[in-house]
Order: sequence, then structure tokens, then C-alpha cells
Amino acid sequence: MPKTILQGRASHQLRSMASLLSTSLGVLARRAIGKPLVPEWSSSFEIATLFYRHQFGHALKLPTMAESRAYFDSLYTMVDANVPVDVKPSAAGEPHGDWFIPRGHKSPMTMLYLHGGGYAFYGAVSRHFAAMLAHQLQMPLFAPDYRLTPEHPQPAQIDDAVAAYRHLLAIGIDPHRLVVSGDSAGGHLALMLLLRLRREGLGQPALTLALSPWTDIGRRGRSQFGHDRYDMVQGYQTLLYGRWLKGETGATDAQLSPVHQDFRGLAPIYIQAGGKEILVDMIRDFAFSQVARGSRVRLDVWEHMTHEFHAYGDTLLQSLQAFESLRAAIAWANRGGKAPYWPARPQTEVDGLDLA
Repeated sequence: MPKTILQGRASHQLRSMASLLSTSLGVLARRAIGKPLVPEWSSSFEIATLFYRHQFGHALKLPTMAESRAYFDSLYTMVDANVPVDVKPSAAGEPHGDWFIPRGHKSPMTMLYLHGGGYAFYGAVSRHFAAMLAHQLQMPLFAPDYRLTPEHPQPAQIDDAVAAYRHLLAIGIDPHRLVVSGDSAGGHLALMLLLRLRREGLGQPALTLALSPWTDIGRRGRSQFGHDRYDMVQGYQTLLYGRWLKGETGATDAQLSPVHQDFRGLAPIYIQAGGKEILVDMIRDFAFSQVARGSRVRLDVWEHMTHEFHAYGDTLLQSLQAFESLRAAIAWANRGGKAPYWPARPQTEVDGLDLA
């Protein structure tokens, strides 16, 4: 069952509770007069979307990142408070992070999961998502606690991701039994990791899963600002996170954006996105441009969904459909990625692009 967690400073908790209450009352009042933000959404989905939008917005106004992160963590919801997954911190001398191991799983595959949060947050809600992902996909998952911006600009994050990947190889995991995944900024990191693996001569994983990935750290597409009214993440935040990622390193947007890179010959990439999220246009640009180059990419877009709609787990039909497609993709990769590709898209709402 869903469970709401309150933690940290009392003033943060009170403000978060007040935000949740005011958001809920506003949504219910508008819906009572027939004015939902999106008719296809449930009231709970609309409340959650607008609540997390407020939480990110207020957190980014606070004077320090420590306070921003503490405020964001002060109230969050777990869609399932009893996920049957064991969480084990990495051992001393290993890359810092956590193993999320589903009880009783039989999967021969292992996942390297790179969390989202704009490279600036690693909230408790992201850790819960990692546990839910391990459970839904029934495979052990290692989530490195990579360094965050703005304190640590690039290449700290990609260096930490490579170190985690090397560690998994060192403990005996075959790249053909490895799945790399990431959501939002973690999706950006997962894609950039493929390029770095090629450069360092390391074996490619069997599959890369990119959930609502950030594919251009600059400006791209009308949805980046045009979908602000729908999404929990806002266009201005992408530009802020991009500046923090670059820091004072002199790197350009193009150098740090997957949409400007060439993924030919690398691991197959399966992307899932929401049609109402701010990143959907840049995600489509990435997928279509890579297929035009000859890269192996599949994109599924759920028309009425927002950024990282997967977080709703068993409480949302589209989330369940997305997880089913992820499981099918992993099964395909476990068979060696042989044709045919995994089964047809789950519903007419899904707009997609198949592997080249």
C-alpha cells in the first residue's frame, strides 16, 4: 500500500504538508467544476504532479544545496511500502552505492542503475524507485551514489559510473548479462556511459534502458518550456542543471549532450517517455537522429504521461505497461538480442519508433 513519509526538520515537514494540502484542495476544486489539468489523469496523478513541481521549485530557491536536498526529502510517498527487496550497501573499497536484490529472483541479468534528480538530487524517493525497479524487473540492481552537482561538475558523474561498471566486471559479471539503466539525468548518464565504454575499450552492456532521458543539456524542442504546465520538472530547471553540470570546465552543451553524439555500434537502447513531459521533443530528436545514423534504438511514448511516470508503480496502468515492456526488452537481451524484437506495443496510446 502507498505510504507517505515525513522526515527531517519540522519546518520543512510543515511546509511540505501545507503544500500537499493546498495542492490537493486546488486540484479537487478545479475538478469539481469540470476543469482537470488533463482529462485523462486521475485526481491523485494530478495532485502528485503539481505537488512535486512545487517541491522542486521551492527546494531550488533555498540558500544551500544541503537545505534544498533536505527540504525535498521532508515528504515523499512510497507507492508500495513493503517492496520485497533487500538493500545492501556496497562493501569498503568498492564504489559507493547500494545493491537492491529482489527476494527469490532467478534472473541471470544484473542492472547498473543510474538515478535521476538533475545530477543535483539523490532523494529518498529515488532510492525507493530503485527498489521498485528491482522488484518489477526481478533482477539485482546496483545503484552507485555518484557525486552530485553543483559541488562536483562533470566529469565526476561519468567517472563514477565507469568505476561502478568496471567493478561489476571485476566481480565476474559478463557484459552480455549487464543492463545499464537510468531515468532523467540518470538516463543522460546511461547514454553517455556507452560512449565512454567505447573510448576505454570496455565491453558494451546487453541493453541500455533510458527512462525519460535528458538528451540535450541546452535548449531543444517546444516541449522543453511548452509542457511546463503539465510536468513536475520545469524547463528552467534543465538549463540550471546544465550549467551546474558544466561548471567552470569549459565544456559545451554539444559535448555533453547525447543528441549530438553517434551511437552506432554501441549497445541497443530502449527509451520510454511521456507525451506530456518537457523532455519529449528532445527525446524524439535523439531517437530519430540515431536511427537515421544506423544506431539500434526503440522509443515508446505514452501520450498523456509526464516525466518518469514509472514511479507510480502498480497504481497506474501506464506504469504497469511500461514495466511489462521493460521486462520484454530484458528478456530479448538475455536471448542475445536476436530478431524479432520484443512484442508489439501495449496499447494504441503508445507512439513509437523501432530499432534500426
